[in-house]
Amino acid sequence: MKRNNGDRYKTRLRDNKFASRIQTRIWSETPSSGNPYIAEQCRCHGYDLLELIEKRSFVDVLYLLFQGQLPSKQHSRLLEALMIGLINPGPRHPATRAAMNSGIGKTDIAHILPIGQLTIGGSHLGGREVISAMRFLNKSYKSNPQDIVEQAVNSSKKPDVGDWHIVPGFGTRFGGIDLVPKQIAAKITRMPGSGHLLQWASEFAGLLENTVECGWLAPGLAAAVFSDLGFHPRTGAGLFQLFNSPGILAHGLEMANKSISAMPFIDNKHYVIGPHKQSRSD
Repeated sequence: MKRNNGDRYKTRLRDNKFASRIQTRIWSETPSSGNPYIAEQCRCHGYDLLELIEKRSFVDVLYLLFQGQLPSKQHSRLLEALMIGLINPGPRHPATRAAMNSGIGKTDIAHILPIGQLTIGGSHLGGREVISAMRFLNKSYKSNPQDIVEQAVNSSKKPDVGDWHIVPGFGTRFGGIDLVPKQIAAKITRMPGSGHLLQWASEFAGLLENTVECGWLAPGLAAAVFSDLGFHPRTGAGLFQLFNSPGILAHGLEMANKSISAMPFIDNKHYVIGPHKQSRSD
């Protein structure tokens, strides 16, 4: 509808021609003979679901769902290794804390995981950073990593407060090198399924560590593996949320049956409003 000069609304039909039915190349369903709304057989990119249950792993079918083909054994093992490495972002991650706070605050149990997933979809150690890191790696991997380090150092200023994400997916965590992504990266870069992007990113992270004491962050590690496996950056963001979800949910459920006193609560002495501490000492 469009407003005219008479302050009234004029109705206008849209020219859109909508599809007569939902179409997808991902999934096909054979309707039951007794009820056309119930599926009798399901196929994922042409593969029968029951056969996939018998012959393939969860990670194989996950890859098939997004890529349209089954992975090689090497790529399947690489993706599975990343899934295990990201299974729990840990209680220090904002997404896990959001789930824990939701659980202890007696939020509906079914809402704990979505709250954590929303948080880990953000640009700080989350899905949005995975997108940016994948774009950075796809743009940079053909260049000498030493040159990219120098460009990053010259174009990114270290903040006075907080962590420095010198480029998406790489930086500091709590003021230092995040050791777990570094250790996981060292292990999976030696796997047969490791590709050129992961190798380049590993060299880049090592140069960053020696130059400005920055290194791998979890979104950067995920970005390198997803890029090597051919996933689109938008897919990478969602997979990162998915892979971190088990730990987020487990921590949230752990707190769901506890008293609110099981979580820390900042006392007045250490409660900060703006740049200054409260003057109250009671």
